[in-house]
Amino acid sequence: MTYNVNGLRSALNKGLLEWLDTQRPDVVCLQETKAQPEQIPADTFERLGYRAYYHSAQKKGYSGVAILTLREPDRVVAGMGIESYDAEGRFLRADYGDLSIVSVYHPSGTSGEQRQAFKMEWLEDFLQYVNKLRKERPKLILCGDYNICHREIDIHDPIRNATSSGFLPEERAWMSRFLESGFIDTFRYFHSEPHQYTWWSFRANARANNKGWRIDYCMASREAESLLRSASILPDARHSDHCPCVLEIAFP
Repeated sequence: MTYNVNGLRSALNKGLLEWLDTQRPDVVCLQETKAQPEQIPADTFERLGYRAYYHSAQKKGYSGVAILTLREPDRVVAGMGIESYDAEGRFLRADYGDLSIVSVYHPSGTSGEQRQAFKMEWLEDFLQYVNKLRKERPKLILCGDYNICHREIDIHDPIRNATSSGFLPEERAWMSRFLESGFIDTFRYFHSEPHQYTWWSFRANARANNKGWRIDYCMASREAESLLRSASILPDARHSDHCPCVLEIAFP
């Protein structure tokens, strides 16, 4: 499961822990935790049987990713070894045998030109990094908030959002290149229907009217294709302005 919680402490106050106890996913990739590990009581997830691993931003209350796991990983690696990205807590990897699961939070470009430029640099560096990682760890599942809608089917109003960060032609072209380089959009692997979204603005009653964007993904490398069993989106989970995405695999 992947879930941008838009503040882990806020999501916990909205019943995230109790909800997780009913779902019991083996691995949960969280994004936008906006918390330092010491701000989350150590036993928060342990009482449900989860080990919690965090990669937080240096700036407090910003960005950050985490992995909650019922299975103990062989190894956990925080960051990509690129200081400007690792300082923002955007990439966390857990290895299970020959399978690696990543929680990743791609930058948003909505705050202005400078951050949009940062996002585009990140996208190129991320693509290069994960394809290099694939040589060492071929079976990769990259879960997280990509902050990009790939196709018109993935956004409620493609015409009016054509110049919006997250649906820019260059971002969508990058997503195509990423997939063509050897990755699978697992939700679209199993589902072709429209109006399936993972994020809604807090404004204008967007969620109630299902005026959303599909920007959260469980991406799998082609080498992991044989593990894929099903994929789904859980729009009724309301601990954030995002909702969770689920990928069922044959865990090796």
